[in-house]
Order: sequence, then C-alpha cells, then structure tokens
Amino acid sequence: MNYFLEEKYKTEKEKLKAIKENWGNIRFIKNPSEEIQLAAVKENGLAIQYIKNPSEKIQLEAVEGNGEIIKYIKNPSEDVQLAAVEQDGLAIVYIDNPSEDVQLAAVEEDGLAIQYINKNASEAVQLAAIKRTGNAIVYIDNPSEEAQLEAVKENGYAIRYIKNPSEEIQLEAVKRNADVIQYIKNPSKEMQLTAVKKDGYAIQYIKNPSKKVQLVAVKQDGSAIIYIKNPSKEIQLAAVKQDGYAIYYIEKPSEEVIHEAILHTNDIGELKYALAAKDIDWDKISDETKLLLEIKEF
Repeated sequence: MNYFLEEKYKTEKEKLKAIKENWGNIRFIKNPSEEIQLAAVKENGLAIQYIKNPSEKIQLEAVEGNGEIIKYIKNPSEDVQLAAVEQDGLAIVYIDNPSEDVQLAAVEEDGLAIQYINKNASEAVQLAAIKRTGNAIVYIDNPSEEAQLEAVKENGYAIRYIKNPSEEIQLEAVKRNADVIQYIKNPSKEMQLTAVKKDGYAIQYIKNPSKKVQLVAVKQDGSAIIYIKNPSKEIQLAAVKQDGYAIYYIEKPSEEVIHEAILHTNDIGELKYALAAKDIDWDKISDETKLLLEIKEF
C-alpha cells in the first residue's frame, strides 16, 4: 500500500476525483465505499481485482462492460454469469459448470462459445450455437440432421465440417453458397443445376458438366464460359446474349456470335478491345455486322 497516496485521498470527493483521473488509484484507497467502487469499475472493469468482496452490483457493473472480467470474480452468481456471457459469449470459458441458461446466453451471443461447453451440451444449446454461427458445428460431435441443416442454412460453407452429409444437406448448402459444390463429392445433376443457377461461375467446380448445366451457367453469367472447354455454338450464343463481353473468352467466334455480342453489349469500348484480341478476318465479316458495330459506337 502506498501510504502517501492513501493519506492524500481523505474525502469522498477527493477519492472520486482520483478515480476519474486514473481508475487504478482504487488500489490506494482504504475501504472504498460502494460509490467509489462503482466509479472505478465504470471506468475500467479491471478495477474489480483490487476490490475485496465486491457486491453483486459491483460485479454486474464490471462484467457488463467486459464479460471477460468474470475471471476475477470468485463464485459469481448466475445473474453475474449471464451478464458476462451476454456481453461476451466466449467469457463462458471462465465459468465452472455453467447452467443451460448460461450456455444458451453464451452461444446466442457468439456461436463459437460452444467450444468451451462440455460435450454433453443439449440439442437446444447446439442448435442455438449453430443458428448464430454455422461454422460452430465443427465443435459438435455427431450433430443431428436438424443441426446440420441449420448450420448450412446459416452458412453454406459449414458443410466442410459435416461428415457424409445427406443430399438434403448438400442441396441446402449449395442454395446458400453456390461454390460450396467444390466440397461435395459427385454432386447430383439437380445440385449442379442449383449451383449454376445461383452463380454461373460455380461451373468451374463441376467435372464434365452436361450441356444443360453449361447452358444454365452462361445464362446466369455469360463470362462463366471461360470455364467451359470447347463450348458449342449454342453455348457461345447464350453467353454473349447474357453479356456481350463474354466473347473475350471465346476462341475464333463465328460472325453470328460476333453479331449477337455487339447487340448485347453495354460497353462497346470493352467489346472492341475483346474483338481486337481475336484473330478475326474482317474481310469475311458482312457489311451488316460491321455497320452494327459502327452504329453501336455512336
């Protein structure tokens, strides 16, 4: 104890002023009143570590500002535990044998808090965690089908942490995030179509996509043709109709494809740049198509 400072702070007003100047001054105040204690923890919850036998009111004030402060509190009541995890779900790591109510409050604030709850967490706690953060499923052993479904609904990428997911789980994941199809072995045709309908670029993760899948992909995003080997004329036309600039990814486009690209471009400058990169014999291109290009420029 610094007796010089202890002697300095005599009146309640002087003590309050000292706390306002530096919350750490609580260390030098002998038997601080509850008002002084409250002022200190309001400034910084860490002040509670210098307070002997703080009341529940003081404890609550401290953890409401910083849930992690609960680690400095001996035998906190359930109300204090709840206040702590409601502020920071991960603070549950400092609580021994938390009740289900405390567990629920923790995972509702931060789904990843479930990693600090014993493996016997109830289904209700598991579901609450997953609904908050889909990826929390990584910390759950043998999650139920319902838990898996909730996980991918919240975040399609959560499927990475599910062993042998059912067709329903896979489909739901793809509906949420099309490119998670890359994590699915041998996706069904329905799944492939679902993915490219949502994002044409998902076709890059599909081996040997059917003509139908290719067509749906380029209709969603013409530029997805970049991931299609030797696209047919039908696929090329569908791609440039969706986005004229998709011609940039087509080798040796026919005049019909060029014509459609001109018709469906929103930026003729970009299209001309794309056409300039092609080995096109303009002497063989009809006057009609050339005229269309000129008209588009103006």
